[in-house]
Amino acid sequence: MALIEARSLEKRFPGVTAVDGISFAVEPGQCFGLLGPNGAGKTTTLEMLEAIQEPSAGEVLFRGRPLGQAFRQSIGIQFQATSLQDFQTVGESLRMFASLYKRTADHEELIRLCNLSEIMDRDTRKLSGGQRQRLLLAIALVNDPELVFLDEPTTGLDPQARRNFWSLIETIRARGKTILLTTHYMEEAERLCDEIAIVDHGRIIARGAPQTLVREHFAAAIVRLPASAWPHGSPLPSRAERRDNQIELHSDDVPGTLEYLEGIGAGLTALRVDRPSLEDLFLKLTGHSLRA
Repeated sequence: MALIEARSLEKRFPGVTAVDGISFAVEPGQCFGLLGPNGAGKTTTLEMLEAIQEPSAGEVLFRGRPLGQAFRQSIGIQFQATSLQDFQTVGESLRMFASLYKRTADHEELIRLCNLSEIMDRDTRKLSGGQRQRLLLAIALVNDPELVFLDEPTTGLDPQARRNFWSLIETIRARGKTILLTTHYMEEAERLCDEIAIVDHGRIIARGAPQTLVREHFAAAIVRLPASAWPHGSPLPSRAERRDNQIELHSDDVPGTLEYLEGIGAGLTALRVDRPSLEDLFLKLTGHSLRA
């Protein structure tokens, strides 16, 4: 049985339909990612799953049942932005949030898990970006939830802090938690998510394991070269396209493609061969970059 399931979710506001019939299920122990350009409807979908917003139509089920008080005690949420109480230490903040729940995680274990031991006496106003995100994750885990919602948890972090946070999420998953994640970072989704749903204009336009989706839509490699390197007057082959100021050729036979380019006199100095990625999939399906 799915841990949480969205069935034909819709959310309408005056003059706009933000979510238009979204359905998917998240299995226990899975990390499921909701991806999409800004304004696609993913955050509104997440808020309906969290029981923060009421759907205009459709329903959300937790373990096959409508959401209720037991659901609220069984989830943890790390919001995009969370205001912490001023003049509180990290330790005081953790204890305050723990007091709101009937069941709580082991306090010392949570501190170790989120690497907070060295900052427990620090004022929350004086935390770095990475320290703040680790505290917010600890707050999301303070009630030992079955399901953890992470809404763009690494936005604004430097690359090292982001990777450290990824390792932390992987540790949490290894302890049996189910994670529902939204993110703008391609590499984050590829590393953490078992399954993703790409949302655009309030609808799911693709769903599956990240690499499976990429393989379904692309050849094995993308050969890229500047548009200025393409021979004047030579037509583009069927598996090529012009994107911005470069030419992309989709190829399952890279040596053959390079031989073809050399044969027509294309400039190869700035040529690059890439493995297709989620960023490429976004561009193909939505016309937006992943961070748009």
